[in-house]
Amino acid sequence: MERAIFAGGCFWCMVHPFDELSGIESVLSGYTGGTTENPTYRDVCSGQTGHTEAVEILFNPELIDYKTLLEIYWQQVDPTDALGQFQDRGDTYRPVIFYTSEEQKQQAEESKRALQLSGKFNADIVVTIEPAQEFYVAEDYHQDFYKKDPQRYALTSALRHHFLNKIWQE
Repeated sequence: MERAIFAGGCFWCMVHPFDELSGIESVLSGYTGGTTENPTYRDVCSGQTGHTEAVEILFNPELIDYKTLLEIYWQQVDPTDALGQFQDRGDTYRPVIFYTSEEQKQQAEESKRALQLSGKFNADIVVTIEPAQEFYVAEDYHQDFYKKDPQRYALTSALRHHFLNKIWQE
């Protein structure tokens, strides 16, 4: 198994696109990129820990490769917005690709460059590519949120889906 870690706004919205793909072992919501050990949701929301909400994906590279995960990632975020995603604002929601190997770093940089050159967006692609740090699994009530509370998930993800459908349907 390999790991991929992506941040793209609220982690509730980042689980579903990866969760049911062949070759995905698990998708966990959590926190990474900060300085506080074992932060809670309340700690992270305070903005004092330096963490961002993210998902950790365990995948079988023989069934699904990292490049495919990157393609899916780009279709979940507004890559031109460094200050959060959609209605989720601030550092805790910043878009980041956290790489776990030099190969992942190279593939992430290549995919970012290709997206910039594609002309799909009229602004710079500002998603950062950073080395993975400790990943802290979020509280149980955050895991598989789209399954546990589908109505609330639909409300919180509506703006994201509207934007992404517009961009990727063109």
